[in-house]
Amino acid sequence: MTGVVQYATGKRKNAIARAWVSPGPGEMVVNERSLEHYFPRPSLRSLIQFPLDVTGAVGKYDVRATVSGGGSTGQAGALRHAIAKALVTMNPSLREPLKKEGLLTRDSRVKERKKYGQKGARKRFQYSKR
Repeated sequence: MTGVVQYATGKRKNAIARAWVSPGPGEMVVNERSLEHYFPRPSLRSLIQFPLDVTGAVGKYDVRATVSGGGSTGQAGALRHAIAKALVTMNPSLREPLKKEGLLTRDSRVKERKKYGQKGARKRFQYSKR
């Protein structure tokens, strides 16, 4: 089991995360920076570590990741998706708890495009009766 590195890709909105998960003391590095430095908001850090909490694997795996595109929330969601997918390929018995929490499903919600003749995706231009 030592030396086994598992790679997975996760996506959310316009963000793409590539994660390499390997057995280790639980070190998380994102874009060559620590998790606390790259994601200063505690809510985003807990979002990322949720797959490890669900499976009880906190402190058992090292995660090295690169994220690009989107904003901080989208990147955190993409990284969470990638970590969950990598954990399943490393240990197929973890599939059931991760699937139950909805961590293996790609969140396909993206921003709706602006429509012509309108102010935005749904909002119309102001209407003047007189």
